[in-house]
Amino acid sequence: MNRWRVFTSAPHRMFFFGGILQSCLAMLWWLADLGGRYANLYAPLDWSLPPMDIHAFLMLFAIFPFFIFGFLMTTYPRWMNGREVPRTSTVRAFLLMLAGMACFYAALLGNPFGLMLSAVLFLSGWAVGLAALLRVYLESIHPDKRHARITSVVLSLGWLLALCWYLGELIHLEVLVSLARVLGVWLLLFPVFFAVSHRMIPFFSGVVIRDYEVVRPMSALAIAPLCGCVHGVLELSGLPQWTWVADLPLAGLGFYLTWAWRFRASFIAPILAMLHVGFAWLGVAALLYGVQSLAALSGVAVLGRAPLHALTAGYFSGMVLAMVTRVTLGHSGRNLVVDRLTWTLFLVFQGVALLRMGADWPGLPWGARAWVLLVAGMLWLAVFGVWAWRFAPMYWRPRSDGRPG
Repeated sequence: MNRWRVFTSAPHRMFFFGGILQSCLAMLWWLADLGGRYANLYAPLDWSLPPMDIHAFLMLFAIFPFFIFGFLMTTYPRWMNGREVPRTSTVRAFLLMLAGMACFYAALLGNPFGLMLSAVLFLSGWAVGLAALLRVYLESIHPDKRHARITSVVLSLGWLLALCWYLGELIHLEVLVSLARVLGVWLLLFPVFFAVSHRMIPFFSGVVIRDYEVVRPMSALAIAPLCGCVHGVLELSGLPQWTWVADLPLAGLGFYLTWAWRFRASFIAPILAMLHVGFAWLGVAALLYGVQSLAALSGVAVLGRAPLHALTAGYFSGMVLAMVTRVTLGHSGRNLVVDRLTWTLFLVFQGVALLRMGADWPGLPWGARAWVLLVAGMLWLAVFGVWAWRFAPMYWRPRSDGRPG
């Protein structure tokens, strides 16, 4: 019971653990599916839902929201000088979402009621967590709530998109699944990650880098989400040849902020460099999307899903490893210094993103592509598995400095 009290004493403990667990389970499922469907190591496994729909849900809604809720429930009171999120709300939200994911995996194995029960539990947990965050936001009288406003709005949209995915699968309406798959990237994850990057990277950099000038253009908080929204709508409308109108300005903004936030100077401290490296993937991903779109305008199909995985594996996942490492160390009472193992894991994970992008290399034989995907998945699982072995015990152990939380 004492260990449970420690585990539930702070939202980041529960939700980061849930995110790490889902990172490993989702990749285990993906590897199992790839082994049969792509690599022909055994007969393709029989799932109750289309494999690509499962993969989209797991990567967009089953992994990142756990990390997002854990981070925002920790930072909202600090961003806005508000009250802490009540323990009852965090525990209820976590348990409901975790139970929802347990039912989801049961549904994949053929449980006829699993998906419906998963929808009820998972969306209820999301709603409880969102309501707790909105309460902090609405009660705060802090003069600057712009970053929290963005994350609050898009988490609300994210709930609707997750609902669309469940409904699309339950009533067999593909348009709803496509809506959730595309807009889950551009109207949920991208705005959240950009808002957090915009607020936290200059702040953390100013603590470490000498003579650091904080560059945080507030116009970027409007430009970046707008570009993401335009891209998502155009992609959903079947107009990928025109997404460059949003992709190239976003690439320019991403590269400018990478430079203005002093990417090279960040390597003075690996824990800071992890954030900068993760963010640098945004400019790369947006540029690749722009190139792909301009090629499509000329009638040429290039790059496949490489831009998507530069964004999701490079930017989103890289930022998760960086930010979760930092919060876990800081809120367990430890020094904000990463050891060689953690830095190595992060660098290896950059290889995961590159391998996944390389699987879409033009002319790559199908058999070779299957093995590149398998290696990328195994490296993902190895990184998150070792990371969990290194950091997860901190979630059920008291802080080393004796402080609460």
